[in-house]
Amino acid sequence: MADLVTLKAANAGRWANAQLQRRASFISVAQHLVALNAKQRYQAVSAQTGVPWFAIAVIHEREASQDWTGNLAQGDPWNRVSVHVPAGRGPFRSWEDAATDALVNCQPHAARNKDWSIGGLLTKLEEYNGLGYAARGAPSPYVWAGTNQYVSGKYVRDGVYDPGAIDHQLGCAGLLLAMAALDRTISFDGKLPPIVTQPTKPKSSPDVPKPPSVAHPAKGSIGDFIVNLISIFKRKSK
Repeated sequence: MADLVTLKAANAGRWANAQLQRRASFISVAQHLVALNAKQRYQAVSAQTGVPWFAIAVIHEREASQDWTGNLAQGDPWNRVSVHVPAGRGPFRSWEDAATDALVNCQPHAARNKDWSIGGLLTKLEEYNGLGYAARGAPSPYVWAGTNQYVSGKYVRDGVYDPGAIDHQLGCAGLLLAMAALDRTISFDGKLPPIVTQPTKPKSSPDVPKPPSVAHPAKGSIGDFIVNLISIFKRKSK
């Protein structure tokens, strides 16, 4: 079993040296995760669970590609009983109810976490996907895919690890870096951000358009500006 104290230190060290390798993709997705209509929904769940809204956002992206019909727990439709692990959850009345259940009642019980430092945050996100990579001493693609901290290696199905397989989804750490450059209220100092006291009521139509494919930003574009912000943010956070 992985030692969580050691894993927190390892993830904090990786964070300090992380660089985005799929910059345009990270920026494009991050723009949708920090959009006001999405942020308000994540903040509503944060108010119920104590989990930072930006952590909820990156879990939503990894588990359901920010599909508001997908359960935060595993991406299954929240209006039906889930069939993937954790199975047997639901049906729920709303995405928010399903997300709260996932964080409060399902492993790794993120709502019970008290350590939201960058090492603690990244390790809780890694626990969300499982500690099989940590047991191998390998960076989790769930957290690090798309950054220079991950090359290859992936569990292609339960209990089956393929060292040559590559996770092509964007990892949580890179998403957090891109989000923090876009939304300066995001902080990784270990303190929970302010939560809304009156969560905004979800719109009747919960679907949020997915980000379109974008070309690599040209020199002098918003992409370069955001990358500069990321560099400044990482220097300040050390």
